[in-house]
This record gives sequence, C-alpha cells and structure tokens, in this order.
Amino acid sequence: MSAILKLAALGLLLCVCSGLQDNLLLEEDQPVVQASESGSLWPLPQKVQISQVPLKLIGSSFRFVDAKDSSAGASCSLLQDAYRRYYEYMFGSSKRQGQGRSRRPGRSELTELQVWITSTDSDCDGYPSVTSDESYELSVDQPFAILKAPTVWGALHGLETFSQLLYEDESGAKSINSTAISDFPRFAHRGILLDSSRHFLPVKVILANLETMAMNKFNVFHWHIVDDPSFPYLSRTFPQLSQQGAYHPYTHVYTPADVKMVIEFARLRGIRVIPEFDTPGHTQSWGKGQADLLTPCYSGSKPSGSFGPVNPILNTTYDFMKQFFTEISSVFPDAYVHLGGDEVDFSCWKSNPDITKFMNQQGFGQDYRKLESFYIQKLLDIVTTTKKGYMIWQEVFDNGVKLKPDTLIHVWKGTQQQYQEEMAHVTSSGYQTLLSTPWYLNRISYGQDWSAAYKADPQDFNGTEAQKKLVIGGEACLWGEYVDATNLTPRLWPRASAVAERLWSAKNVTDINDAFNRLSMHRCRMVERGIPAEPLFSSYCRREYRGI
Repeated sequence: MSAILKLAALGLLLCVCSGLQDNLLLEEDQPVVQASESGSLWPLPQKVQISQVPLKLIGSSFRFVDAKDSSAGASCSLLQDAYRRYYEYMFGSSKRQGQGRSRRPGRSELTELQVWITSTDSDCDGYPSVTSDESYELSVDQPFAILKAPTVWGALHGLETFSQLLYEDESGAKSINSTAISDFPRFAHRGILLDSSRHFLPVKVILANLETMAMNKFNVFHWHIVDDPSFPYLSRTFPQLSQQGAYHPYTHVYTPADVKMVIEFARLRGIRVIPEFDTPGHTQSWGKGQADLLTPCYSGSKPSGSFGPVNPILNTTYDFMKQFFTEISSVFPDAYVHLGGDEVDFSCWKSNPDITKFMNQQGFGQDYRKLESFYIQKLLDIVTTTKKGYMIWQEVFDNGVKLKPDTLIHVWKGTQQQYQEEMAHVTSSGYQTLLSTPWYLNRISYGQDWSAAYKADPQDFNGTEAQKKLVIGGEACLWGEYVDATNLTPRLWPRASAVAERLWSAKNVTDINDAFNRLSMHRCRMVERGIPAEPLFSSYCRREYRGI
C-alpha cells in the first residue's frame, strides 16, 4: 500500500490559522471567528451537544467493544475491521502496552466505546444501498461511551464522528469531551465521481480516496471507468475491449481482482460503487476492440475512415450490449448502473447513408434525437432484464426518451438558473434526480472556491415540497482531462468536503465563517491521516503532510 493509505496518528485536531482576521473576510460584514461551538466535526451532525467536561483516553486501556444486546457481534468482520482502523486513527502506531495487565481507570478516563446495532438485520454481510439507514446516536460520558445505530452503515459514521471528537494537549495527552449527538444524513445519495479513462488512476489512489470519502461521510463512488480516450475495464466476456482500447493492456487496466478489491474496500466503509458505461457517445475506445460497434463516418459518398457514436441500426450492437451489461450486472453488486447518454454528436450519423435510410424507414425525418431515443430505449430494456436500475445524464430525459418511473436523472448542465429550472422540470415529471452542476471540481480558480460549492443546494429551485423530496442528493465530479494520480487528491480535498456537508447536514447549516474554521481543522485532520489535502488559506497544521 502507498503511504497515503497508512493511518497516521490523529493527534491535535486544531489547525492554527495565522492572521485570518487581518487578511480574510469571507463575508464583508462577518469577521472570521476562531472557535466553533461544534469543535472540528465535519460534516456537522444534525444535533450535537459538546460539554466542557474532558475525559482522558489512553491507548493502552481504551477499547471498542460490541454492546451486549447488539445484533452484530464478534462475527461481524466489517465492524471488527472498523474498530482496528479507528483505533489506529486515534492512537497511531503506538504499542498497546499493558493490555494484559489489570489496570484501574482514572476518575476522568473513558475506557471504551460500546457499539450497539439495534435492528435485527445488521446488514453486516450486505452492501449499502440508497435505502440504507445511516443514522446513529452517540453518547460520550463516563465510564464509557455508547454508539447506537440501526445498521452497521450508521455505526461506521458514528465511529468517524467519535474519532473527530478526540483532541490532544501540548503534552500529547488525548481527551474527549462529554458529548451527545443524534445524527442522520439529509440526502441518501452523496457521491464522488472519478474519471479513470482520460488518465488511468492506480488502484491505490482510488482506495485512498475511498478512505477520504468515508472521513467525509460520502456514500457513493461513481466510477466513470471508461470513455473515448481509453477502456481500462478488463471484461471477462470481451477481453479485446481493454486489450485494444486501454492505454496499455497490462499496466493500465482494472482486472476483475482490482474491481473486486475496490468494491469490497468501499463496502467496508459504507460506500456504494456505481459504474458508468456511457453510450452511445464517448465510445471511441470501445470501437478499437469491437468491430462494427461504432458508426462509420462519411465524407461525401465515401467512408472517411473515422467513426462516430455507437451504430444504432445493427442487431449486432444490441447483441453485444446484452452480453456486456449482463456481465456488468454480475460484477457490480449495486442496484444501479449509470448509462450516461450525454453529449451525442449527430454529425457522423448524418453523414452515413445507411443511417439516413434507416431514419426514413422509421419515419424519424431529420430529427436525430429520435434515433438517439431509439437506441437508448433498447439499451434501457436490456439493462432492465438484468434486474438493475439505471441512472442517466439529463440529455436522455431532455430528448424525451421513455423512462421507467424509478429512473434517476443526473443533472449536470447549465448556469445556476438553468440547472434550477432543469431540477424543477425533472421533478415535476415525477422522476428522482441528483445534482452535479455546481460541483464540477475539475474547474479550478485562485482562492477559496470551496465556498461557492458550499452555498449550492440541490433543493433550491421553484417547486413543491413533493418535488423537492424527489431530490435524493448530488455528486461532486472530478473529470480527468488534467487530473491523474499526481494531483487528484489535493485537487479534490478539501473542496469536496464542502459538498459533503451540504449533502449531509441540515439545510440551515450555512454559516460560512463557522464552516471555514471547522473545515480548516478537518483539513488538518486529513493531512494527519496521510491525505495531501490542499490548504484553504495561510495556515499551518501541527503535523504537516510528510509526503509519500
């Protein structure tokens, strides 16, 4: 594993930010404050009360334990793995000295966190889903703390919150204040999109960002795994797709073992993995390994030698798609697959005489959106037979394709006014939706652009309460034209953290100055855990990033 995945000691949570009041005003009439009533918790819980009563934590005597009545005990490997992970976060690599000796705890010492899974179905061996209960309650008091959650997914979030409550004094002694928290996410779908086609992302980089996603309570990894530039997914059914379409058939592919590792690593952190295989556009790499899949473009009356989108008029196209998505449905356990459908260039279709003839036979005239709809509808029917639900980019909806009632529409285009109008249109038609437009984090600018992401809200559009309930969340997207393993993590974090709080915390959590201070502390926490998250402003962390 890369050092980026090694869990550093949590240590001091505070990032001491120098000269902030003199140099930075996030809002003209609101000076930056240096303390938050909620400490450094990120994202902010729904309800939190932190007292001034400190309790000591000593690594040699502290334990995570399963509560007596918990439905998930020692046999739940997911929780046991989480206990080890969070012990490492909190106490580092220090030896658990004195574990075998009887030791009387001090009067103000916290010796254990009891984890109580309250439902009969803990979900320990399952996969998280869009309907998973992620709520938890955390009570920290002497002589022990109690974490209650209906499922293991809520317990994982509670463990993260518990670890964030820990702080350290100048001598290195660790403490946690008496605390009461009741928490749950505002939205069920809180995602990060990573693009592994434009630049190949090594598995260790993906795993490191899954770890960071869990720190920020994201629960969906949208894996935009293939696109025009390369096809790194190694298909068992069609191995020639990556042999011919990947940047390199051995070094720049995701093997079945790699994919399985990513899915399991994510599951252990309560994260769903939703793959995207975008068609009929964005498929140039597909055509390198699958003959006759793409449409031949014409220059005048002769083929030009170039190819356009998937050829929608051949039966072989749909035979291929059926076999391919049957494989995808078995490899990826999530209930959804993202089918793309965006940015289809019609110029090649228009140039092809066979396409023109087919258009006339179907009565489509010159409306190539109807041809696109013809293809998409057949693809949706194929995916439906695999028992998967599907997500699609907004163009599919905009072009009038017939969709199942449970289709998830992904909004990504336009200005603020345009995407708000699109959200209103989608939800007024009865479809669930999620938003990405204001959270394209591949777009960068000098200064604190995290604040714009923080202020965007997926329910800010003109619509009824029933419409707004159809908004299930959103995703921060990091497209890969200018991003690879060298710069992905610092470009993504802590900017994505702003999206995480918007999607988790209550709607009225909007104080930008309080957010700045908590996010500065949280950024240092990520740095201390070995994550090269970029700084928000002039500042320092007590434990700086030491590199790979």
